[in-house]
Amino acid sequence: MNIAPLGEVKAKFSAYIKKVQEGPVIVTKNGKPVVLMLQIKDDDDLECLLLAHSPAFQALLDKAEKRIQETGGLSHEEVWGKVSVETN
Repeated sequence: MNIAPLGEVKAKFSAYIKKVQEGPVIVTKNGKPVVLMLQIKDDDDLECLLLAHSPAFQALLDKAEKRIQETGGLSHEEVWGKVSVETN
């Protein structure tokens, strides 16, 4: 993992785009981390990163988790039964 000050990253942005292929780059401002640069290999990577940082998606997951805790959720068979019905 590389750590670089913002001014250097701004001055050599193309070089840092290449550097993230080797590993994450932490960008600092006044000595404190402010940005994490990561390589995106495909659309799935991008989607996962966006969802992981989406307050709306996190709220949806929290709501689902609470519902599962309250109701016990669905059994394995019930889930696959619903998947079979919805895909036909």
